[in-house]
Amino acid sequence: MLHAQGIAKSFNGVAALRDGRLALRAGSVHALCGGNGAGKSTFLNILMGLLRRDAGTLQVDGVAVDFASPAEALAARISIITQELSPIPGMTVAENIFLGREPRKAGVMIDYKRLFAVAGALLQRLRFGIDPRAPMHRLSLAQTQLVEIAKAFSHASRVLIMDEPTSAIGEQEAQTLFQAIRGVTAQGAGVIYVSHRLSEIFAIADSYTVLRDGDFVETGRLADIDRRHLVRQIVGRELHASAHQPTGSSAPALLSVQGLGRAGEFDDISLQVAPGEVLGIYGLMGSGRSEFLHCVYGITAPDSGSVRLEGRILPAGRPHQAIRRGLALVTEDRKATGLVLTASVADNVSLAALPALTRAGVVRRGRERALVARMVERLRIKLATPRMAVSGLSGGNQQKVVLARCLATDPLCLLCDEPTRGIDEGAKREVYALIGQFTAQGGAAIVVSSEAPELLTLSDRIAIFNKGRLAQVVAVADATQEQLLHLAS
Repeated sequence: MLHAQGIAKSFNGVAALRDGRLALRAGSVHALCGGNGAGKSTFLNILMGLLRRDAGTLQVDGVAVDFASPAEALAARISIITQELSPIPGMTVAENIFLGREPRKAGVMIDYKRLFAVAGALLQRLRFGIDPRAPMHRLSLAQTQLVEIAKAFSHASRVLIMDEPTSAIGEQEAQTLFQAIRGVTAQGAGVIYVSHRLSEIFAIADSYTVLRDGDFVETGRLADIDRRHLVRQIVGRELHASAHQPTGSSAPALLSVQGLGRAGEFDDISLQVAPGEVLGIYGLMGSGRSEFLHCVYGITAPDSGSVRLEGRILPAGRPHQAIRRGLALVTEDRKATGLVLTASVADNVSLAALPALTRAGVVRRGRERALVARMVERLRIKLATPRMAVSGLSGGNQQKVVLARCLATDPLCLLCDEPTRGIDEGAKREVYALIGQFTAQGGAAIVVSSEAPELLTLSDRIAIFNKGRLAQVVAVADATQEQLLHLAS
């Protein structure tokens, strides 16, 4: 139903895509695979009319097309869920889903009663527990992702393009999405699916295509290959797993949380993490995981309980004091809260460390340059120059910049909220290694992740959150993915 051949696109003379190919059959899910910078998003944006191609051919049902705008692609019943979310915060969920397509009275006034009814029915059919009347700015990142998914399904498309649709949602929500995908493919639609979570690809897709560095590498049936083969084709080399060795630390707690609670978010959480230890936190959407980290760090103030670092109470609601005392936070959404996208890589890396780099209120540029150079080398950040805009980096390198900013303050304890969200398998391994090196040098880390296998690989112990409460803390040696999901739900 859709066939692309030799698709190419350059920006300012630099090739982002040289040979994009893909053949999508009706009633199938086709996985488009590749690392950060492989050209996947560029390729999909061309299919959707968001970008114009420089070369190549695109056919829909055997007819050559050249979409000049997304409106033309939508008219051909092709829709997309983009990797970068694009909500309108001041509008409701229903208005976001049907923006520009609202039901109207007499063709003039928006029929809000019908709008909310249609949006509510769609959300209920997809089993997304979201109020269609809720304003978008009150939703979590995961809920915003579900609204973007609902928006794509609302078009009743024949071709549905999904670029990292589960990057911000948990495993239970992902399973709900998979059921919805199977429903539309059973009716003859085709789905192009992009995800760095390889377990998802093998669970939902029938066939695959691999791009690497802008070039076509391989295509075929997923039933004919295994995960190791796919990883090798994506990264261009063999990746060797570096299994985390549980510390079994008996040292006194470095960070201690006692009875921490915040109304409507989480209640009575008590946790400790020791030097050299990685404590994982697992839970479903709405379990209070991110809210807990924000409160520990001081972004929000608790209604009850306390946080101690090296035995000393941290002032509530004061993140600058938390940084000064030795906490650092890798936020869930690097583009919204982790980076200043209009600033340079250097400015982002040094941002939290500026108090230590200034004298009489003036930044000592020599010290700043030395710090940035050290962090770029330590984290192996791939860039042209530290003065380039951080928005010009791939997702994996942007995530490394967030980690570099955190590590630049020489923290005692690292708080990581979805530290591998939206990055490829190779970059994930590098992030795991960085966290492992940090704890091996005596630091402590708390890692929130929606991926149970990730926490089982990375952690010493895992705390399971369920509806704002601490359900249980289990040792990794005794834990299974099924057990974590059971306790979280």
